[in-house]
Amino acid sequence: MKKNSKVDQAVILTAGLGLRFRPLTETRPKPLIKVLDKSILEHNLDQLDGLVKEVILVVGYLEEMIKKTLGSKYKSLGIKYIFQKKPWGTADAAKKAFPFLKEKFLLLNGDDIYDKKDIEKVLSRYPSILLAHMKNSSSFGVVSHDNNFVKGIVEKPKKSIDNLVNTGLYFLPKSILNFKIAKSPRGEYEFTDYINAFIKKEKLFFAVAKNWHPLPYPWYLFQANESLLKKSKNFKKGKVEKNCTLQGKIIIEKGVLVRGGSYLQGPIYIGRNSEIGPNTFLRGPVSIGKGCHIGQGVEIKNSIIGDNTKIAHLSFVGDSIIGENCNLGAGTILANLRFDRQTIKTEIAGEKIDTKREKFGAILGDNVQIGVNSALMPGVNIGHNTLLGPHSLVAENVKANQVFYQKSVGTHILS
Repeated sequence: MKKNSKVDQAVILTAGLGLRFRPLTETRPKPLIKVLDKSILEHNLDQLDGLVKEVILVVGYLEEMIKKTLGSKYKSLGIKYIFQKKPWGTADAAKKAFPFLKEKFLLLNGDDIYDKKDIEKVLSRYPSILLAHMKNSSSFGVVSHDNNFVKGIVEKPKKSIDNLVNTGLYFLPKSILNFKIAKSPRGEYEFTDYINAFIKKEKLFFAVAKNWHPLPYPWYLFQANESLLKKSKNFKKGKVEKNCTLQGKIIIEKGVLVRGGSYLQGPIYIGRNSEIGPNTFLRGPVSIGKGCHIGQGVEIKNSIIGDNTKIAHLSFVGDSIIGENCNLGAGTILANLRFDRQTIKTEIAGEKIDTKREKFGAILGDNVQIGVNSALMPGVNIGHNTLLGPHSLVAENVKANQVFYQKSVGTHILS
């Protein structure tokens, strides 16, 4: 049990299929989803820079995309890759790194966003775990504790026994991976079973996070986007024409053109070489990727727009997440509010989920094309490479690779 401990290695788990993040993960691993022009994984590597020397990435689903994005080095960090052939759980993924580990290591999920100060708190005591307060803790591992030590972890309990949950970030001895554990009822090897076995024999410290952003479902990106915008520096490198109004924090990258008559109410991020307006209304928090074109009279509110996406004139995008290379025809409406003011429900991985949000629009995968004067109802998901015909009213999810028209015309699968 040491204070001010140091560690050379961090293991990041990035092999998962990201099923609960569909349709965004149909074309990329979840850790490569972008917020503010950086992937989730790159945000985490930024936090580890200067704290560790080497990062071991356990990869699986679409692993070549991660390798191509990062290569063998990221800033001061050396990068090593280990392949998990089958998704048998977090414990199995961590075990894959065992032959390459030194005496102690840092372990974290690759699909949540962590903060350097929180990581430093975990590294100040050994062994330890990062916990966080969570009002709705039923979707997380709930942790019982006594003073400074963890007593146990219960995964996704029906009734919460505490409001401190496991963030999936640990500072542990390599020897923890020697415990024998069985598959969970889900048919996977859970890393929390290693933790429960460890604390029967050893003491485990904990620290409480201030800036952890869990991302179990896509709409959790809204809070992460807002938080990262608040932490970002304010700058304007692009061109803003006359008769524009800019309020609050507005981050404009090089090559951006904001045309006259546009009203930007921050916080807002606009990526490189994007064009906004004229007469566009952006209500933050909004994050727009690089190479986007937001047309005349468009209103975007609390949304994340992927790279190279075009939103044509007189469209409305509310509380939505749009993938890369999408095209929204003129007059497209992504509705974000039910008339009865009930919270928005959406279907994810075959399960109907209550988002607990009164305002929530649509999620579009990559390469979605929407014809003019179309409307998407709140909570609708559109799979990648799908085309919605003009004047479509979409009230249910549309799978990938489809051409969708109103029922009177029919729905057809692309060949």
